[in-house]
Amino acid sequence: MRVPLLDLQAQYRTIRAGVERAVAAVFADQHFVLGPAVERFEDEMCAYSGAGHAIGVASGSDALLLALMALDVGPGDTVVTTPFTFFATAGSIVRTGARLVFADIDPATFNIAPDAAAVALGEAARAARRTVLMPVHLYGRLAPMDELSALAARHGAPIVEDAAQAVGARRAGKMAGTFGACGALSFFPSKNLGAAGDAGMVLANDAALAQRLRMLRTHGSERRYFHERVGINSRLDALQAALLSVKLPHLERWNEARRERAAAYSRRFREAGLDGGVVRTPDAPADHVFHQYVIRAERRDALRERLTQAGVETQVYYPVPLHRQPCFAPLGFRAGEFPHSEQASRECLALPIYPELANDQLDHVVETIAGFYRGS
Repeated sequence: MRVPLLDLQAQYRTIRAGVERAVAAVFADQHFVLGPAVERFEDEMCAYSGAGHAIGVASGSDALLLALMALDVGPGDTVVTTPFTFFATAGSIVRTGARLVFADIDPATFNIAPDAAAVALGEAARAARRTVLMPVHLYGRLAPMDELSALAARHGAPIVEDAAQAVGARRAGKMAGTFGACGALSFFPSKNLGAAGDAGMVLANDAALAQRLRMLRTHGSERRYFHERVGINSRLDALQAALLSVKLPHLERWNEARRERAAAYSRRFREAGLDGGVVRTPDAPADHVFHQYVIRAERRDALRERLTQAGVETQVYYPVPLHRQPCFAPLGFRAGEFPHSEQASRECLALPIYPELANDQLDHVVETIAGFYRGS
């Protein structure tokens, strides 16, 4: 049996007619960059997220960079984030010229640990012109924003949320990306709300900040050929926005289906006598949208090879924590400096999860893992 990590074809079959109508409407209109389709999707995301402003951009990576640029982050500033995340988180910080500082994760959640963030913020505040905190809602689980927000407030540090993997995750009515000054979303095709290519968005509540973001995404220009700031070219395409408008009404149902499949995985692992031993399953708080279902596994790489042989696609997010990436070697990070992130990189394995994942596929994944540890 083949079990892909993600099956976008299965999703497309359920929305094909709506997608085709939306794409045809854009071609009939011939307005391909920004324009009415983008403005409509931005309004829809404001209503969905509760944010005051939603600014469509070309990618989630650009969303992070633009958020920092809009806050005038640059040389002399320090940004604190986690070393256990996708490269774009740290890459956006370094591109501004700010100092990159890491704080280790909570091994139970994979998100930045408040105690580690407190130490990093305290040290940074003594040396930097200004400090920014960039928490990541990894795998679709909200970071501990109550604690992090209190920490940031004590140090006068604005928060830029990396919510690329957590669209729709909510706590006490607030969605990922709306807790801080800015929140960056990614609509990469594999995300819970995915486009047909790269696309992203910045959420903000402050009107002046939102206006700066709109200016910066178009080369720092509000009027064509007149440039108040040096920005970048990062505009959301109308085709992507039209597709995302078709998908957005389905997102709550899709996220709930992911939670149901995550619960089914964990239940089957317990029934197989695996959970808590050679396999550790993720917690499932109500605010988790399970962009990924990630287990910790003994002999992870050998298990992954067995799953591949059984037709099960998996992925390791992430095999090298960011402080060990060669491009950051000049920054002086050391092996062993963030032990929880390093251990996670050795143990974590993402299993197939998507709304259309069938019970027999899920059973095949768990049975293959159980067989591997039984030696059969």
